[in-house]
Amino acid sequence: MGNGNDLTNPTSKELLEKQPLAKSEMIDWLKAIVVAIVLVFIIRWLLFAPFIVEGASMEPNFKTDERVVVNKMIYSLRDPKPGEVIVFHVRKESKDFIKRVIGVAGDKIQYQGDNLYVNGKKVEEPYIQEAIQAAHAKGELYNNVDFPNGTITDSKVPEGYIFVMGDHRNNSRDSRAIGFVSIKDIVGRADVIFWPLDSMQWVKHK
Repeated sequence: MGNGNDLTNPTSKELLEKQPLAKSEMIDWLKAIVVAIVLVFIIRWLLFAPFIVEGASMEPNFKTDERVVVNKMIYSLRDPKPGEVIVFHVRKESKDFIKRVIGVAGDKIQYQGDNLYVNGKKVEEPYIQEAIQAAHAKGELYNNVDFPNGTITDSKVPEGYIFVMGDHRNNSRDSRAIGFVSIKDIVGRADVIFWPLDSMQWVKHK
């Protein structure tokens, strides 16, 4: 006589049949996790990397503690161009800097007051124009370190190097003090400000 319960206990045979399925699912999950880890590694270390802005050297366009995404692949495909904002490693100081490319190999750089000349031609810098005008309105210069100077006397950028300056010209340690930057020391191009959220934007390179 039945007890009114339609549920039946699985037999040993049924349990044995389910075990390979569970094992197969576990292997699939492990494969997915490994693939995800590899993709994160590729994206994080080979293609893009986060960078934290420290200090005021790139104001008004970058502020301290902002986070940016650095494109690490772009300069394996081509050389840096003037106007681009890059992150590079300074070996003597064992740290990374963020600055703007001003000159590339073969360029002759001259910076006097707030006038920038590359190969004898005056270069306009729209990314700091408002800051320059604000300084001039107060009867001041935006720049306080000319180039060449007593520290760096050669004005021509050598092969394999670039010349960089911070956007905050009177508060930036850059090629005017540390010299030309080797292309080999470039980490990548700063492409996106992603933090804080209210500052999120694509980086303007001109």
